[in-house]
Amino acid sequence: MKTFTAYVEFDPESKLYVGIVPGIPGAHTQAASLDELSRNLKEVLELCLEEYEGDLDALPSFVGVQQIEVSV
Repeated sequence: MKTFTAYVEFDPESKLYVGIVPGIPGAHTQAASLDELSRNLKEVLELCLEEYEGDLDALPSFVGVQQIEVSV
């Protein structure tokens, strides 16, 4: 069992949650609820990892997030 970190945003235009697992090509999806998004992310991640031919331990790992303040 391996744990991955997903980034989740809410798109106000489409009114959908959007999730992406960084470092895994193709591991992104969207849904109308966070529960549905979680299920979708798990499914797409499993599909992507079935196709992945490298070492899972060599994939990027989550370190943290930073907030950057800018003048606009």
